[in-house]
Order: sequence, then structure tokens, then C-alpha cells
Amino acid sequence: MSIRRLPETLVNRIAAGEVVERPAAALKELVENAIDAGSTRISVRIAEGGVLRLEIEDDGCGMTAADMALALERHATSKLPDDAIEDVTTLGFRGEALPSIASVARLTLESRVTGADGWKRVVDNGAVVAEGPAALAKGTRVMVEDLFARVPARRKFLRSGRSEYAACLDVVKRLAMARPDIGFTVEHDGRRVLDVQGGQDQLSRVAALTQRDLAANSIGVDIDRGEVHLGGVISLPTYNRGIADHQYLFVNGRPVKDRLLVGALRGAYADLLARDRHPVVALFLDVPTSEVDVNVHPAKTEVRFRDPQLIRGMIVGGLRRALDEHGFRSVQRPAEAALAAWQQEPVAPQPTTPSLFAVPPAYSHSPAAHSFGDAVAGASTTALLHDRIIDFAAPRDALPMGRAEPATSPVPQAEAHPLGIARGQIAKTYIVAEAEDGLVIVDQHAAHERLVLEQLRHGMSGQAVPSQGLLLPEVVELDEPACDRLEAAAPQLAALGVELERFGPAAVMVRATPAMLGAINCQKLVTDIADDLAGYDAALGLSEKLELVAATMACHGSVRAGRTLSVAEMNALLRTMEVTPHSGQCNHGRPTWVKLAMDDVEKLFGRK
Repeated sequence: MSIRRLPETLVNRIAAGEVVERPAAALKELVENAIDAGSTRISVRIAEGGVLRLEIEDDGCGMTAADMALALERHATSKLPDDAIEDVTTLGFRGEALPSIASVARLTLESRVTGADGWKRVVDNGAVVAEGPAALAKGTRVMVEDLFARVPARRKFLRSGRSEYAACLDVVKRLAMARPDIGFTVEHDGRRVLDVQGGQDQLSRVAALTQRDLAANSIGVDIDRGEVHLGGVISLPTYNRGIADHQYLFVNGRPVKDRLLVGALRGAYADLLARDRHPVVALFLDVPTSEVDVNVHPAKTEVRFRDPQLIRGMIVGGLRRALDEHGFRSVQRPAEAALAAWQQEPVAPQPTTPSLFAVPPAYSHSPAAHSFGDAVAGASTTALLHDRIIDFAAPRDALPMGRAEPATSPVPQAEAHPLGIARGQIAKTYIVAEAEDGLVIVDQHAAHERLVLEQLRHGMSGQAVPSQGLLLPEVVELDEPACDRLEAAAPQLAALGVELERFGPAAVMVRATPAMLGAINCQKLVTDIADDLAGYDAALGLSEKLELVAATMACHGSVRAGRTLSVAEMNALLRTMEVTPHSGQCNHGRPTWVKLAMDDVEKLFGRK
């Protein structure tokens, strides 16, 4: 078969296969054009997931009739004034989007510049079918109809209308997040689904496009390293999601999907989140154009860094530093569903129910009962009690008894002691504390587990964890490979306070354990450490594995749920939490404490 030059229409269709794989891809290219045109307001209308119709209208600089004709030709663009493609600063630069879209759909392009009349040009699957004057304000309006209608091989691979709509909405959200100075609206099948105003600050825009309560549960990031700047917002570890759909990376204002971000986030949130939980993150990276290549993907969704290790280290180190600086912060407000469970019991009159002020027979022999009955004899009996009547004359030892301890310390200033003063313990698991601005409830096991882990990590950083020598060394029998792994890690385990040595081919001898763990089961501890060293990904280095081992050790030595604590012990735990990094979440990413503000308490009792 001889070689032939492909016709222009076929070339455009091939290009469309790279650039316009689905409606969302076409929408991305058109919205990027609107942003590059200097728009302050962009409106998007979608019908049937974008397959039937996409319409994008902006108030940008617009185009003349001559420029419109040129824009529909391949590799014609206003965004590269010279040949220095490595210095491109606009979102688009290839000059392929409009002709590629026009080759597989019916495209109507209308535009007007300041001081001139508007013009319209219609292209139907690569052929110009109409052009002439158009009435519109300054800016551009683009309508794409019946995408892939004449390319059934491509159309049959599109997903459902709802799936295509979700992809379109995600594209607009990412671009809107990158440009908080621009207003965006999105309508789907006549219903407005997104409306954000221009001129917002970065945090407000990110929260508006992800979750409204992110603003109260996030940490700002602002780091400079040479000519590279990293900014944005990251969620507290306790504010997380089951899927990684709220993680955004922008490079020089361009939304990108990069595996570098995924790996860096895992490193930054290591031992702060369970493996199946994901933080909410929006990071904005500004890099000199000479240090990043944006021309590595037809749809410009990927970039390549000249020094990827610098970028990864900056993200991991910067996020860890930001998380460390916010110490014990946690998602402070309980979930709305939890608050909704605190409701007044409905009071419904029941004719057969005794009066609230009726004296039970078992109680009537008490002198106090008669005086109380006399005092309320004339009172209204409209309030009725429909719980069981308590026998107040029951034996004293049958009544529920509380544990009383002096806890008369005044409520401290919120700035000095944000977690307040311990007032009691519930179910031998939760500490109840009174703070200046509300009620604090602490999960004692989760909190102490985090404190122990942070002490162990501190030991791994160079200052050895104090160990407690065993009076009689304990021999733990394991299989030979497990003993080999423990023997190889013995020097690093010693820094964690675990001193052991090989004792034959299939056993190790434990001579000391971390003093902070107290009396523990050496057999179970060493077995779990051996399992951790064997079970984690072989790609992890020994130091990374030991980080995970430390989490296992912390679980062994923490205060267990079900243990009664004295007021002094509870207060000591609260004070330690206030000065320990990451104490707001346990080793699995769950909150260690929540706060019920006084306003919420008063609402529960109808005072507000």
C-alpha cells in the first residue's frame, strides 16, 4: 500500500480523538479559551450530559470575523507570540481544540469585540454551513451540538448522561478553583447547579466547590523554596473522605492530575490517616516555566517537572510542617446527625398514665413524701410522665451510684487550656471536660494512643525512648524468617525502647520494653512487630516500616477503654494533648475529641 497524505477533515478527526474523547474534554478546552480571553464571568449550559448540547458564554475580549475564520484552522492560535513554547503561560496553546471539535459536531461560534458588530460562523462536522452578523454583548458564545453524531464508533463508547454530566461538572469546578477571580455558573437541563461569584479568596472558593465546612476544618499552606511557591488549603486529618475525589493540584494555574500528588499526600499524611481514608486538598504550585513541561499530553492534563524530587519533598515537608504547627486541632464540631439525636422526648397526654405529682405507694410512707404532696396539691397536672415510675423507697444499694471526686478547679482561659478541666468520665471510655466556650468530650484510648505514638516517633528521630529492663528476659518463639527480620531491625527497635536479641534459630529474647508502655504482653507485642515488618509493602524502607511498627506499639501501650481514670489522670491527659502534635486525631484518622459549643448546649434545652 502506497503512502498518501491524509485529507484535512480526516486529520481533524484524528486530532479530535486525542483532544475530544468525551463532552467533558470539549468543555475543558472551551472554558480554557474563555479564561485565556480575559473573562470575568463564564456561563456554561449543558444538555443531556453535554452529548446533546454544550454552550459556553463569556465576557472576554472577543474575536473579529477574520480571527474567527483563522481560529477554526488547525494550529492557529493567538497564545504563542513567538516560538518559545517552553515559556507558555496560557492554559491553551496548541490551536487544535476548535477545529477538532468542529470536525465531530455542529459548532456555532459567535463573537464580538469592543467597537464592532458581532459575527457568527457555523461549522457542521468540518464543513462551514453558515456565517453572518450576530447580536450579542462583547465576548464569545460557543455552542457544540450532537457531539459524535456522525461518528457512531466513538459515540457508543460514551457513558450514561449522568456520568458525562458529572465529568463536565468536575472540569468546571477544577477550572473555577484555579481562578477565584472569575465568576462561574453551570446549568444542566435548565437547572442551575453551580454559581460562584468572582473576586473570592482562595479558601472561600475551594470550600464553595468542595464542602462548605472545609473552611472551619482546614489548614492554610504557604511555602517558598527558591523560585518555587506552594500554597493552598489542606484538611485536618480528622476531616477526610472515603474516596480521593477532592484532591486538586494546580501548576501555574493549570489543573493537572499527577501521580506525584497522590504519592506526596500519602507521605504527608502517613500515620495520620487510615489507608482507606483520604484528605481534602487543593494545592497551588507556582514554578518557573523553565522548570516544568506542560506540552507532554494532548489534553494538557499532565506536566513533567525538571526536578520531581524537589517538588515531592516540598509537598511532603510543607504539609507535614503545616500539620505539626496545628498541634491538637481536630474536627471540633460533632456531626449534624449526632446533634440531631439529642432531642426532647415527645410529651403526649395519656389518660391511663399516673400524674407526675402522684405519690407512688412504695414512697407514700415517707414523711417527706407527704410534705411534698401537700406542697403541690394545687398544682396543675397537665404534664404527664410516661416513663416507668421509679420506686424511691427501693433499697439504697440498688440505686445507681456515681463516683465522686473533688474537681473544683476553675474553668481556665480558652487560650491557655483549650481542652478545659476534666469534670467526669462516661462509660469508662470518654472524658468530659468543661472549657470556657463549651463542653469537650475526649476518647481516652484514641487520645493516649496518639500521645504514645508521638513519643515513639520522637525517639526514632534521634532521642531514644526510655526502656524498662525486664527482671527475667522473656523468650518469644517465632518462625525463622520472622526472627531474621527482627534481628535485622534490632538496632532501630532499640531506639524505640524494645531491646531484643536472637535466641537460637526460631526464637528471640526480649530484654527490655518501652517504659511508657508499662506492663505489657511481650509475646503479643513482638509477634505483632514481626507481622508488621513482614506484612507491609516490600517497597517501603525500614524506617517507613518502623513508623508503622510504632503505631502498633502505641496501640499496645495506650490507656484502654474501660479503665477508670482519676480526675488528676484525666487532667494530665488533657494537658499533654494540648502540647502534642497531631493529638487531635488517633492513629487511624478518627477524632480524639469533639467540642459541643455552649450555643449548641443551649439550643438542646430550648434556650436559644
